[in-house]
Parts: sequence; structure tokens; C-alpha cells
Amino acid sequence: MSGRMPMLKAEDVIRVLKVLGFFEARTKGSHIFFKHPDGRTTLVLKHGGEDIGRGLLRQILKEIKITSEEFSKLL
Repeated sequence: MSGRMPMLKAEDVIRVLKVLGFFEARTKGSHIFFKHPDGRTTLVLKHGGEDIGRGLLRQILKEIKITSEEFSKLL
């Protein structure tokens, strides 16, 4: 992944996950578990309007197996 990752709101990340075909498999507290029909999964901590940190965003991209460039195009 090249360049610096942006700080994003949880709802922006969730919107892109849904565009990619992920669905909410379950929710527990402020954690939302997303699953894709092909078996990929990730966990998003839904903050009350706060930004998702760059490290957590990198982890999510690694789990869903897309590059930051691919993700940015979907924002």
C-alpha cells in the first residue's frame, strides 16, 4: 500500500464494505462483524462518529484483501 491512509468515519468504511458485497453477519456492542459470500471477513468498530485509525484501516484492507488504491476508488 502506497501513500498515507486517510482517516475515515466508520460509516464510510461500512458503506464501501457493502458496495464490495460484504454484509453484517452479527453485531455485539460497538463491533460489527462483516462477512463476504466468498468467505472473507472483517470486524469494524463502529465509533460514535469518530474516525477509524490508519492502523485499523490497514488491518481491515488486509483482511478483505484489497489495496488502499482499490478502496480509495470506492469512496
